[in-house]
Amino acid sequence: MDQVRVGIIGVGYLGTQHARILSYLEEADLKGVADIDFKKAVEIGNRHGVAYYQNYEEMMGEIDAAIVSTPTSEHHPISLNLLRNGKSVLVEKPITVTVEQGEELVAEAKSGGLVLQVGHLERFNPAVEAVETMIREPRFIEVQRLGSFSARSLDIDVVLDLMIHDLDIVMALIKDEVDIIRASGIHVLSDKIDIANARLEFKGGCVATLTASRVHQGKVRKLRIFEPTVYYSIDYIDQEVVVFPLDRRQTDIKTLRIQKEEPLKKELRNFLDCIRLGKTSKVTGEEGLRALRLAHGVLKEAEA
Repeated sequence: MDQVRVGIIGVGYLGTQHARILSYLEEADLKGVADIDFKKAVEIGNRHGVAYYQNYEEMMGEIDAAIVSTPTSEHHPISLNLLRNGKSVLVEKPITVTVEQGEELVAEAKSGGLVLQVGHLERFNPAVEAVETMIREPRFIEVQRLGSFSARSLDIDVVLDLMIHDLDIVMALIKDEVDIIRASGIHVLSDKIDIANARLEFKGGCVATLTASRVHQGKVRKLRIFEPTVYYSIDYIDQEVVVFPLDRRQTDIKTLRIQKEEPLKKELRNFLDCIRLGKTSKVTGEEGLRALRLAHGVLKEAEA
């Protein structure tokens, strides 16, 4: 398969970015966009010279795969319908609202031999990719993901909206089971948890603390990983990694050379190559489900 015929379902902020990139990727043939807000579908469809729909099912016969970037509550029914009709799916995070729904999608994709990828975008961040092969003995991880208030994603708590990105990354880096979860959260501007803090203790002894807020002034995306002799400071936004030795030899501090690239473009290329070339997805449905299970564990403790 030279090109994958792709449709986008949901063209809010993220769906619009997907359309922008897919419109010029050689591996993709963007066939259409769909949104229940038909005016938005018309706008984005016309922008890229593709068909537009209010009902995504009308383009089912024209596509091999779909991007599902709707509100989280619609991830399960739409993705399940697509998979049952033989379409591979890239669904935005979180994979679904409930663990049971996620399990159903994973099982359906497996039985149909289809690609199910979850949009944990930070896994494709060049700064994260630079350190993931360097980590040997993580002992402590600290994460801050802070952002200003937005009306987007208010159907879910900040844990499922923002923190889940870092829960996914921590699990990918640690490769160990979580033994103890401690968490707290508060409501600020919505009826959901808007600020959350979690402490994860792993069976092997590593500890991770994560803070997520969607009512912060400004935007912070920081990850720090401490090993016995070194620690890594990662800035997701600037795609920078600074390596600090822990033997007080300040002259050995170094900034890694990172080839900066748009993570969403890398994510979409990975998805398309999985379909075209049979490559392995960097964030499988199973991994998206793993992150969702952990996020629900954090929410349970935060709401206790």
